[in-house]
Amino acid sequence: MGEETRSETYAELASVGPYGVRPGHALITMVEPHPGHEYAYNRWYEDDHYYAGAMAMPWMYAGKRWVATRELQLLRYPEKSAVAQPVTAGCYISTYWVTEGRYDDHMKWTVGINKRLNRDGRVYQDRTHVFTAFQDHEATVYRDGAAGPRDYHALDHPYQGLVVEVIDAEGPEQRAELLEWLRSKHLPTKLMDSPAAMVVIFRPTPLPGDKMTYVKQVEGVDTRLTLLWFLGTDPRERWEGHFARRDEEVAASGLGRVELVAPFIPTVPGTDTYVDQLRD
Repeated sequence: MGEETRSETYAELASVGPYGVRPGHALITMVEPHPGHEYAYNRWYEDDHYYAGAMAMPWMYAGKRWVATRELQLLRYPEKSAVAQPVTAGCYISTYWVTEGRYDDHMKWTVGINKRLNRDGRVYQDRTHVFTAFQDHEATVYRDGAAGPRDYHALDHPYQGLVVEVIDAEGPEQRAELLEWLRSKHLPTKLMDSPAAMVVIFRPTPLPGDKMTYVKQVEGVDTRLTLLWFLGTDPRERWEGHFARRDEEVAASGLGRVELVAPFIPTVPGTDTYVDQLRD
C-alpha cells in the first residue's frame, strides 16, 4: 500500500511551506440541481463530494454548506443579476477555507482529484454551476472588535445565516477604492447593531486552464468583490433593516454596483432537511 500512495513523500511535504490558520483563499461554489434531482444531488454532495472532493484535500481546512429555500430565494436581488440568471438560481452554496499561501498546492491536487472522480463516475452531472470560484482573501471586518470568533472560525461556529453579496466595480483601480471604502468606512458602521458578526471579503481568481469543462471560467477577476456576511440569526429576521437595500447603499458611494444579494441558512448535515422547500 505504501508504494501505491507514495507515503514517504508526505513527510517531506509536511516539512515545507506555510501552515498557518488564516483563510488566505476560499472556494465559494453556488450550484443549482436540475429539477427533479434535488434529493439525489443533496445526498451525493453530503455523502461523498463534500468529503472526497473537498475536505479530504490538502490545505482545505474548513467547510460549510448553506441552502436557500424558495422563501429565501425570493428575497434575492437585483432581478437582473450578472451572477445568477434568473437571480433565484443556485439554491445551494458551499464555502471552504484554504490555508494562506497554499493556493497553488491545493489547486494541483483539486484538478487531479476531480479528474479522478470524473473518471470513476463520482461526479453528479445533473446540476449547474451558477457561481463557482476560488477567491483570495482581501479583508475581514468584525462587529465586536477583538471579541468573538475570528474569520478562521467562521465555518465551524454555529452561525445561523449567511448573506452572499457580490459587487462589481468599473475597473481594477475602482475596485481598490471600493475595497478601501468597505473596509475602513462603510462596513464598520454598517455592522454596528447588525445581526452579522463579521464580513469576510474576497476577490475571485481565474480557474486553471485544465479545470473541469462543466465549470465556467471566472468572471470579474479584476473588478469583482465577494462579501460573506456571517449572521447570528436567520437572515429573514432582520432582512428589511439590514440587507434589503444594499444596492442603494453601494450605488450611493459611486464605487460599484451590487450584482447579487442572496441569503442562506445552514444545511443540516446527514439529512434532507429543506430539500422539499427549494421549489414553489
